[in-house]
Amino acid sequence: MLEKLPEAIGHALSGVRAGLDDIVFNTAGLRAGHGTLELTSLAFGDHAPIPQRYTADGEGLSPPLAWTGVPAGTAELVLIVEDADSPTPWPLVHAIAVKLPSEDGHLSEGAWPSPDHEGEGLHAGRNSYLQAAWLPPDPPPGHGPHRYAFQLYALAAGEPLDETPGRDALVDAIKARAMASGLLIGTYARGDGTIPVGDAGAVAAG
Repeated sequence: MLEKLPEAIGHALSGVRAGLDDIVFNTAGLRAGHGTLELTSLAFGDHAPIPQRYTADGEGLSPPLAWTGVPAGTAELVLIVEDADSPTPWPLVHAIAVKLPSEDGHLSEGAWPSPDHEGEGLHAGRNSYLQAAWLPPDPPPGHGPHRYAFQLYALAAGEPLDETPGRDALVDAIKARAMASGLLIGTYARGDGTIPVGDAGAVAAG
């Protein structure tokens, strides 16, 4: 959707970013004794580029994820993906998943619904566009690299979440019930309106 935005606008907005300090992981006020979950992806490493396949410039599928270290006593896992560098007052929510099984596990590629893809029956919450779906990374051309924070939380038993909760409801549950958390950051950028950063060499060569 933003790929046709003039690159000059992206450059003008380059200093306007929500900020990593404002993602849920850094604002939820997690309690002492909080545990650590290991969250990884076969598609990209921590702080490494997200392949185009999982963005608005490709198929727009959600990437595969896997996790370990779920503590005893976990009632459910929840997951939220935020763009820490969106030119908005708060990080843009790209996806939420709730009611994940309380054990080490994974999400397959395309688990969330996304454009032209039905997903795999995941309990999806509402992203910033109020869709219970995966919102593929779509940064403004020329805005620079965006950091997409994949955040996983193990929750103790408590007040059930709605079927499709938004960010605020999820944050309340995390503040009240989080026992452990994990963070994985992937990056993506567009250099201009057509060529994502990192793909220019391949285009020139081919």
